[in-house]
Amino acid sequence: MWNDVIIDVNGESVLLDALGAAYLPATRALVVADMHFEKGSSFARSGQLLPPYDSRATLLKLAEAVGRHRPSIVIALGDSFHDGGAGARIGAEERALLETLARTAEFLWIAGNHDPQPPDWLGGSVAAEIMLGGLTLRHEPRGELHLGEVAGHLHPCATVGKWGRSVRRRCFVSDGLRLVLPAFGAYAGGLDVRETPITALFAGPYHAYMLGSRRVYAVAQRKSA
Repeated sequence: MWNDVIIDVNGESVLLDALGAAYLPATRALVVADMHFEKGSSFARSGQLLPPYDSRATLLKLAEAVGRHRPSIVIALGDSFHDGGAGARIGAEERALLETLARTAEFLWIAGNHDPQPPDWLGGSVAAEIMLGGLTLRHEPRGELHLGEVAGHLHPCATVGKWGRSVRRRCFVSDGLRLVLPAFGAYAGGLDVRETPITALFAGPYHAYMLGSRRVYAVAQRKSA
C-alpha cells in the first residue's frame, strides 16, 4: 500500500509520490527532476569509482512511477543527464529501457544546467519551461516569487530526530505557492531545507514532504528570525 500526499500549489492539485515524482491529475503529467543519468561513470572518469548502475536504478524507478500513474506526458525538469557526454556513455540496456518508456507516454525534457542540450538520439521534445494550468515548470527556481513555480535543481533533503536518533531523507518542499522537487537520480546529493538557497524561496512557513519507503511524511518548517 502506497500512501502519497496531495497538496495544492497555486490552485492546482499535485500528488507527491513516495518515489520522488509529482503527478498532476488535471493534465495527467508525471514530473521528475534531476535524474543525473551516468553520474557514476562521470565520477569514474575522475578516479572516484562508484558502482556503474545508477542510470539503470533511476530508470527502473521511473518505470515504476510511470506504471503506477500511467501518465500521458512525462516531464523531466532538467539535469536528466549528468554532463554533455552522458548520452554517449549510457549503456545499451538503459537506452532501450528509456526508449521503451518513451513509447508509453509523451516525454518533455526541460533543459538544465548540466544538460542544456540533451543527446540527439533522445526521443520527445525539449523546452526551457512549460506552463500547465496555474503551474510553471522549469529547472531552476527563480529568486523572486513566481506563483505556481515547480522546479528542481536544489536537491532538497530534510532531517528529523527522535530519541537521540536522526533520519535524513530527500523531500519535496512547498508553501502552497511554489514547489521544489527532490532529486530523482540514484546518485544525486542533497541540500538541507534549512539552507538559504531553499529558505529564500519562501516568505513564511513551508513544509518538507519527506520520502519514506512507501509513504510521504509532511514536516513543518519555519524560517529563522
